[in-house]
Amino acid sequence: MELNDGNLQTLTEFMRKTLDPDPSVRRPAEKFLESVEGNQNYPILLLTLLEKSQDNVIRVCAAVTFKNYIKRNWRIIEDEPNKISDPDRTTIKANIVNLMLSSPEQIQKQLSDAISIIGREDFPLKWPDLLTEMVTRFQSGDFHIINGVLRTAHSLFKRYRHEFKSNELWLEIKLVLDTFANPLTELFKATIELCQTHATDINALKILFSSLALISKLFYSLNFQDLPEFFEDNMETWMSNFHNLLTLDNKLLQTDDEEEAGLLELLKSQICDNAALYAQKYDEEFQPYLPRFVTAIWNLLVSTGQEVKYDLLVSNAIQFLASVCERPHYKHLFEDQNTLTSICEKVIVPNMEFRSADEEAFEDNSEEYIRRDLEGSDIDTRRRAACDLVRGLCKFFEGPVTAIFSGYVNSMLGEYAKNPGVNWKHKDAAIYLVTSLASKAQTAKHGITQANELVNLTEFFVNHILTDLKSQNVNEFPVLKADAIKYVMIFRSQLPKEQLLQAVPLLVAHLQAESTVEHTYAAHALERLFTMRGPNNSTLITPAEMAPFTEQLLNNLFKALALPGSSENEYIMKAIMRSFSLLQEAIVSYIPTLIGQLTHKLLLVSKNPSKPHFNHYLFESLCLSIRITCKANTTTVGSFEEALFPVFTEILQNDVQEFVPYVFQVMSLLLEIHTSSIPNSYMALFPHLLQPVLWERTGNIPPLVRLLQAYLEKGGATIASSAADKIPGLLGVFQKLIASKANDHQGFYLMNSIIEHMPTESIVQYRKQIFILLFQRLQSSKTTKFIKSFMVFINLYGVKYGAIALQEIFDSIQPKMFGMVLEKIVIPEVQKVSGPVEKKICAVGITKILTECPAMIDTEYTKLWTPLLQALIGLFELPEDDSIPDDEHFIDIEDTPGYQTAFSQLAFAGKKEHDPIGEVVSNPKILLAQSLHKLSTACPGRVSSMLSTGLNAEALQYLQGYLQAASVQLV
Repeated sequence: MELNDGNLQTLTEFMRKTLDPDPSVRRPAEKFLESVEGNQNYPILLLTLLEKSQDNVIRVCAAVTFKNYIKRNWRIIEDEPNKISDPDRTTIKANIVNLMLSSPEQIQKQLSDAISIIGREDFPLKWPDLLTEMVTRFQSGDFHIINGVLRTAHSLFKRYRHEFKSNELWLEIKLVLDTFANPLTELFKATIELCQTHATDINALKILFSSLALISKLFYSLNFQDLPEFFEDNMETWMSNFHNLLTLDNKLLQTDDEEEAGLLELLKSQICDNAALYAQKYDEEFQPYLPRFVTAIWNLLVSTGQEVKYDLLVSNAIQFLASVCERPHYKHLFEDQNTLTSICEKVIVPNMEFRSADEEAFEDNSEEYIRRDLEGSDIDTRRRAACDLVRGLCKFFEGPVTAIFSGYVNSMLGEYAKNPGVNWKHKDAAIYLVTSLASKAQTAKHGITQANELVNLTEFFVNHILTDLKSQNVNEFPVLKADAIKYVMIFRSQLPKEQLLQAVPLLVAHLQAESTVEHTYAAHALERLFTMRGPNNSTLITPAEMAPFTEQLLNNLFKALALPGSSENEYIMKAIMRSFSLLQEAIVSYIPTLIGQLTHKLLLVSKNPSKPHFNHYLFESLCLSIRITCKANTTTVGSFEEALFPVFTEILQNDVQEFVPYVFQVMSLLLEIHTSSIPNSYMALFPHLLQPVLWERTGNIPPLVRLLQAYLEKGGATIASSAADKIPGLLGVFQKLIASKANDHQGFYLMNSIIEHMPTESIVQYRKQIFILLFQRLQSSKTTKFIKSFMVFINLYGVKYGAIALQEIFDSIQPKMFGMVLEKIVIPEVQKVSGPVEKKICAVGITKILTECPAMIDTEYTKLWTPLLQALIGLFELPEDDSIPDDEHFIDIEDTPGYQTAFSQLAFAGKKEHDPIGEVVSNPKILLAQSLHKLSTACPGRVSSMLSTGLNAEALQYLQGYLQAASVQLV
């Protein structure tokens, strides 16, 4: 693509169309942009547009498109095409910082993100001057530019907060500190001075305070891994200024908005984080500053209001106290009974209260409320922080703290009892207090695993929780109902089974509640209860115990999906999946009705897939329906195909990328259930599965390979007779997969199925070419994974076609090739083969080479006979060699960047492990003994003499054991 006005004009028109609400205009435009993004100069055209276009909407659109393009394509992945040419990469890096700093804020943010994506891959090695270029801009004095630099530095350095320690990381951080730490400190001091100079200028203060907030974030990132020497030497500068900023109260910066945090709150909350980091990780160095921070943060907490805009600040301030109070050498600060009472009364109880803002979220923004409350993304909520502080205090002062709170809990419950209609929030706070007091350790799988001995959970359940669950009106006091359900869910491992069984029908009834939070919690609680394990690893709650409620449960779950706001509720769908899994054959009679509802739901969500978890559980539920019903009666598979194929056809025709891998998995499951030959409906689809475009998406590869394997297993002969012209296409897929380090194992899965299931005559003409392809890959890049798969493949070939055929095909490619493969690959590497089936294939294959291949007995290959037998005995007796060479790191398919749907394995579509040798050989050691006996009968004396000269004593001893077990002797 040339850099000219014509192309800029074309690009502008397509950009405009991508913003069109009409899909028939928007989709083709998106497809066009996708089709040209591999062209040279495409990113440069985008940058030119975002710099020079007269239309602001187009500039922003170009910036977003550019960022997403960089996100998808900048990382160079082995075996994948590199979509950005080297000249384009160089031009982008040379211009992007300047462009970012001179752009308006909306565009600056997008380009700043793009720089950090490029930096993650290229900085520091391939982009050494990035930092110096950025630091020199601090001198500009223009805070629009300075904030652009700070924002970019923040997105570049924030990964230091969660990266694992490594030499590369430390070297990079050292380089950053050498270049960045001093200029950042100077900028910090200068900005604080400017704040004093402009103390009465609101506009200047806003810009300066946003700079201070970014500087504080950078401080956190640069200090996270370890305490850098520079910051230790300059601790006085940073900490005294942080302390002053914490106590600062500039009236001009206070906002009227009750919801949105202002700059002052954001800065103070980051400073609380920075102080907590130092108190936790560098307590010795931080000791002199700690008391004044504790005082400042305490005063802040006592004087800050209940408005939502202070939530982040209050929760970070409480988290600071929580991190300090659980350190042994700060214990003395909290020992006094008055201090504890004061903390409980002034900090913890007020921040446990259910505010009107929480009530609004509960009613009007239930999705966000659930995300914060259930999934623990409520790190910045006051309640979560107050809970953590209770837990922290209980570490050293469990007795006194429990005593103080018990008083509060009783008085709150007393208030509630006086007038439930008005005082229900008191009971809500009491339940929350009890929960935070009682919980010591928690996991997602088991709920609370360790509880405070001083709190009687069962008694509280019977007296205060059951009453709410049993109330006839499920829509009365929805917050308290949700609290009660959550209590059952959290303490499920602590409550006795009979109480959980008592709760189940009550939870089923709450699935009909109008409140989204309430029926979602009920679904989630049931799903968690159904996963609990009993004494003998079966489920704690049995299908028999569920029998009285089965119909009600299934009815209410499916009805709940029709409630407003829950049409794609992932918790309900997960509960449906888990109910199917628990109830097993008890659901068979309901499936004919339910499958219709599931397929209808699938058709609706496929129009615009937006909830990945919901969709995943929906497909899992479909798989369970198929598995459970067909286990009872395999002939029902046809009725599932009738119900599902119309929807599947629509998904495949419309290329719904998110669903295609799932469809292939469900089709594999259906096809594997068929007992006779392959149905025509599947054969009609077969040619389409070989289209190259399908194989370009990494997420399609595992399910497509499995589907082709199912085709081969059920209809190898049908393909050979009625679709022989498609065999080259099948081998083309194998060739593509084998060339990729990430997917070569999938290529072998496919080839192994071809060898096992296709009639010999149909592939005889391609055999030599297959081996040549494998040798070419061995020469170009030999990885451990490839060697292991290659070994299984050649041994399976030997098992299927005989050892002589294997030796002949190798030697037909190049004389003496068979010996080279044995000597250089099989003998030294066979120990690396893992997995029982794979080991069995190799053992049977090698046994055949040893005993059924004349060339091994009377040619120059004879010298390899004993080392090969030694290697086989090693495969039987030695531990698996799982070492991997240093220079090999496997690319995980999930790591590929961009928006391609990664492959999500459906647990309930799982494939049974297939053993191509099956019952013919139950014990490969016995087979070896019998085969050696047979060989020694044919060549008397030869086997014994080869064993006595070359096999070590330990291996010989093992071999004697096999011969004895098989009751045979060598002649």
